[in-house]
Amino acid sequence: MTTATPAADGAATPAEATSGASMAPVGGGAVTPAAGGATPDGGATRGGGRPVEGAPGLARFSFNQATTQGWPLPDLVDALVRSGVPGIGLWREPVADYGLEKTARLVRDAGIAVTSLCRGGFFADAGWYDENRRAIDEAAALGTSVLVLVSGGLGGRDLAGARVHVADAIGRLVPHAREVGVTLAIEPLHPMFCSDRCVISTLDQALAIAERHEVGEVGVVVDTYHLWWDDRAPALVRRAGPRVSAFQLADWITPLPAGVLTGRGMPGTGCIDLPAWVSYADSSGYTGPIEIEVFNTEVWARPGADVLAEAVAGFRAATAASTP
Repeated sequence: MTTATPAADGAATPAEATSGASMAPVGGGAVTPAAGGATPDGGATRGGGRPVEGAPGLARFSFNQATTQGWPLPDLVDALVRSGVPGIGLWREPVADYGLEKTARLVRDAGIAVTSLCRGGFFADAGWYDENRRAIDEAAALGTSVLVLVSGGLGGRDLAGARVHVADAIGRLVPHAREVGVTLAIEPLHPMFCSDRCVISTLDQALAIAERHEVGEVGVVVDTYHLWWDDRAPALVRRAGPRVSAFQLADWITPLPAGVLTGRGMPGTGCIDLPAWVSYADSSGYTGPIEIEVFNTEVWARPGADVLAEAVAGFRAATAASTP
């Protein structure tokens, strides 16, 4: 499959990078797919296939399609069904390549829940408003209530002004997102991406924006790769509570590659205490999907089935003590 590939947490599409559950409701409450979408608790879907029942220990597992770059979507979905993986995180670029309606039908008929769509945001870009409205509509069409927002870079030298603009932009999008049942999930990225990818660098900054709005309208993404270094983050995850809209696992490995976009490690290969992070999410009341999302050129070069198997093992290890 030829893809305009997904980005490192929305930071850039992998094309740019290579060139340079039961699943609970949003915010600890349900990624409830739209009409025809899967309901991963095993109930019937409206107009779709019977939801995939997660294999033992995998009821909350969601596999982000960016982790296996180039694996054709039908093959990936088939592998998820056969492996008892009930959820998938999707990206707009490969979805567009395959076709929005075709993708929605594929996952619906397979009984796979779309746990998130990446990405909206990049609010410094011209045309950001219309592009983000399209992203919101695509999320709704795919049956997910979570649109991940990566704010975009500086666009100049006024960092404070850039962050104000992000908050204002999200506020303008809330009415449309509310209307179609999509939560805008702000993802803070590691500070190394602040200049060109994401001016929202900490969970505290993301929550300061989200808390201006109702729960279910604007939430936050907890991604271990971006937050592990911040000693304030565990308490902030607990504070976020029902505003945790998505939870993603990836590991931190060094040395970082040139350009740093493809430096994420498979769970268990780096220095992050992932079971501790799962416990932080649990303590917030979050009981929703847990995605594995990895951007790594060496991982992308491997057979997709091998990567999926490693992701399953990493998920089991990280969540073995989880109580939800």
